[in-house]
Amino acid sequence: MTKKEILELVGQEDVEFIRLQFTDMFGNLKNVAVTANQLSRVLENKYVFEGSALFDGFKSSEEDLYLYPDLDSFVVLPWRPQQGKVARLLCDIHCEDGTPCNLSPRVILKNVLDKAKEKGYEFYVDPECEFFLFHADEDAIPTTLTHEVAGYMSVGPLDLGENPRRDMVLTLEQMGFQVESSHHESAPGQQEIDFREAEALISADSVVTFRSAVRSIARRFGLHATFMPKPKKGVAGSGMHMNISVYKDGRNIFNSNNKDIRDEANWFMGGLMTHAKGMCAITNPLVNSYKRINTGFDAPKEISWTQKNENALLRLHTRLGEDTKVEIRFPDSAANPYLATAVCIAAGLDGIEKHISAGKTYRELKEEGTVISRLPETLREAINEIKKDTLMEETLGKEFLSVYTDAKKVEWKEYLEEVTDWEVRKYLNRV
Repeated sequence: MTKKEILELVGQEDVEFIRLQFTDMFGNLKNVAVTANQLSRVLENKYVFEGSALFDGFKSSEEDLYLYPDLDSFVVLPWRPQQGKVARLLCDIHCEDGTPCNLSPRVILKNVLDKAKEKGYEFYVDPECEFFLFHADEDAIPTTLTHEVAGYMSVGPLDLGENPRRDMVLTLEQMGFQVESSHHESAPGQQEIDFREAEALISADSVVTFRSAVRSIARRFGLHATFMPKPKKGVAGSGMHMNISVYKDGRNIFNSNNKDIRDEANWFMGGLMTHAKGMCAITNPLVNSYKRINTGFDAPKEISWTQKNENALLRLHTRLGEDTKVEIRFPDSAANPYLATAVCIAAGLDGIEKHISAGKTYRELKEEGTVISRLPETLREAINEIKKDTLMEETLGKEFLSVYTDAKKVEWKEYLEEVTDWEVRKYLNRV
């Protein structure tokens, strides 16, 4: 869209407020609202904000930063009032001198995609987004309670998420999203909504907007939507599987006309497996993330690949022909989609460039009795692994990685200092 088209649309649609949105370093959606009268100034990249917002309170900043709206991201928010409507613009973050801010997750992904494009590669991603719907109490405080007992692909009346999920899908489609499917997942209260394949940046943008829309629509039903990876013991956690296709000269380089696996697909998976441990602090960013990985329920923890419906880290979907893709199964629902996409692409490209073999399949390794390498078991381990992986520093930037890992160390320390309900139940009467 052009600036003129946006201004005309604001007038035609009776838009009163425009939300300028971005994510901080940790994937939290931030925004500032401006009135329609201020939009012309915003579209000239003149909106200034305090840089501390980028760090979510973890780090102060004396530097003012600028919001540069992505004009193609303009959309009216259907769940907001229809008189005096609200629209949004996703923004890149720039420094005072006009250069992109390399601490911005969206900028980091764009940098990775620009480097890949120079080499002739384009990336398409379709994410599978899982989340839970729980009841809120009388004070609108979220709980982990659900009255349903539905399971994988259940239907109503067992599936009590059917109506909220329907409204979510219709709202997203109204915003121009290409929703492929939606269904109830395996745990009570757990939902999944999947998107059609899109360019990598658009796909990441979609996930950011999707999370905001889901939370807002859930609230209408008196529910709380959470993307916490493992909110309850004894049930499946929530992932964000990423299906990636790689194109060069207009063709999917993973596609094979026979049952043989193309070298490029093999190498791409080899790169992902080589860097999986280093990526984990990004793809599985919370203390809670590792309770999803370590407790099973189809959450992969062994670094391997498969073509079957097996619990491996990666799955190669060759039956799709021209649409052959690699499914990356370990990222979870809390991952920042910009950063997760960036490190996955960087790792896969590294595999292609260095011809890193993916090796034997998950089934072959199991049949041989081979001990398979595992993902980190804690956030602390993941922090150590990302600092050892030079590709992660190259991809994210030295300054970003330093600030990010410092914040995660603080999160881990806070967790270690916490006395949990489990400890009280386990020891209070015994010791």
